[in-house]
Amino acid sequence: MTAFKHILVPTDFGETSARAVDIAIELARKFDAELTIFHASWLPPASYSAYAEGLYWPTDEMAREARKELDTTVARVKTLYAKTDGVIGQGEPWQQVLTVANERGADLIVMATHGRTGLSRVFLGSVAEKVVRLSPIPVLTVSGSDAAKERARAHGSDGST
Repeated sequence: MTAFKHILVPTDFGETSARAVDIAIELARKFDAELTIFHASWLPPASYSAYAEGLYWPTDEMAREARKELDTTVARVKTLYAKTDGVIGQGEPWQQVLTVANERGADLIVMATHGRTGLSRVFLGSVAEKVVRLSPIPVLTVSGSDAAKERARAHGSDGST
């Protein structure tokens, strides 16, 4: 089995990301690996600005809140696993995950997948799907809660008929 030395765990601070962090902690313990918790702040590209006239993007407040959330998460995780740090990036999340993984020398990414379908998938895309498809290193995806899976099955989005 491969011994991982550095694990990157992207987070959006949601419930599923918290599950991914917990799994990453267990893996980091098992392999005595460095653990980096990462959050990417994202704003719509400038090409959307024509449609957003008069809208205010509270970028400073968003950056402060993201830093506060990341610091809280890292502090909690450090009580469980000391070899932990946190990083914030700005830009398209899937690109930032791959960039930070490369810069930090990560050899495993553990990340949440929200399992979006339909229009939300079209408009929001799938960060996890892009990372899995483009990552040169292994990616372990952590799916959402059992309740979310049951809702997806009820709507036939699990591939069943």
